[in-house]
Amino acid sequence: MTLDSKANIPQPDDFYQALIEAHAGLTDEQSAALNARLVLLLSNQIGDLITLRQAIAAARALI
Repeated sequence: MTLDSKANIPQPDDFYQALIEAHAGLTDEQSAALNARLVLLLSNQIGDLITLRQAIAAARALI
């Protein structure tokens, strides 16, 4: 599997809203923990180390 960086979520605005709502009322520490758990859950769903490394590199390049 290779990294697909083009839009692939049918309703991206709905996803973004759900993500923002998940962080509502959390402290910075809790928000960071939520992000870490979400990354691990989604990484497990992807399940391909090559793709995950590509995603890490792509995200890092945007910083």
